[in-house]
Amino acid sequence: MSPRLFFSSVQHLGFAWFAMVMGWCGLSLAWYRAEFLWGDVAVWVSAVLGVVAACVWMALMLGTVARLWWFPEAVRADLKHPVRHVFLAALPASWVLLASVGATHWGFSWWADALWMLGSAGLMGVSGVVVLSWFRSDRRQDRFWLGMTPALFIPVVGNVLPALAGVGLGHPVWAAVQFGLAALLWPVAWGLIGWRIHRLGMWPQRLLPLTFITVAPPSVLALSGMNLGLPLWVVEGLWCVALLFLGGSAFVARRIFKQAFDMPFWGLSFPLAAFAALSLALSLDRIGAQTFALTGLLLVSGLFVWLGMSTVVGIWQGRLLVPEPPGP
Repeated sequence: MSPRLFFSSVQHLGFAWFAMVMGWCGLSLAWYRAEFLWGDVAVWVSAVLGVVAACVWMALMLGTVARLWWFPEAVRADLKHPVRHVFLAALPASWVLLASVGATHWGFSWWADALWMLGSAGLMGVSGVVVLSWFRSDRRQDRFWLGMTPALFIPVVGNVLPALAGVGLGHPVWAAVQFGLAALLWPVAWGLIGWRIHRLGMWPQRLLPLTFITVAPPSVLALSGMNLGLPLWVVEGLWCVALLFLGGSAFVARRIFKQAFDMPFWGLSFPLAAFAALSLALSLDRIGAQTFALTGLLLVSGLFVWLGMSTVVGIWQGRLLVPEPPGP
């Protein structure tokens, strides 16, 4: 792709691209959980993945600033779209997760604290906008229900992410408040998504990878809940719920991988990384569980290699930074 063509393609760099940062951060945190078995090797791999996440984040931030400056109409179109508008939450979510990776490896730092607070406030704000839109929209119109896909969990349940590092950074109350908000909105979002399936059926084939996002809420609720003192039986129950959603999502995996690679495939990344991290966190004293968790971590890591390579090839060939196909 030539520099001129790449610049013109920046207008198609939607907020959904920040799902890559969320994924790489999630994988970094998952590898850190393997320290009790693989020691410094796991920590080193986690740190390298964190650097990859930071590099991707910086590239996307530069592209987003350029898009806001040169193509503001494209940004406004995303914010008005029934599906794409919820991906705005991936931006502050990536800030929170980068801060979590930094705090996990290096403890408290001013930049991690500032990034965490900015991301936490951003998630709260985006969640408020999304929830208010439910009351302002005409729920008799199909356009409203088209937006009820698992991507809805990013803004409404994304508030659980600050608790991953909030306690360590000295903000336990703020983290607990957002944790409670996420726990409250999770079943509400499921109700809306369930009614959409009843009314319009499943989301389009191209968006099928988003089905795996259903694995993320129970996984991150459990991981964050461990930091906030949630009882072990609740954490284990949430793991079982995440496993249930993983099994349900697996039924569409064959249809997903029959398609050519596209950016929605990154919807697989963070949920699977979060589930791997939770499995590792619950396997400390259980040999069988350790085998399951480590196997899952390696499989997810292999998936990330494929996602990364496919993204690089897709950008180079000019297949990804293109206009969204018509429809939801």
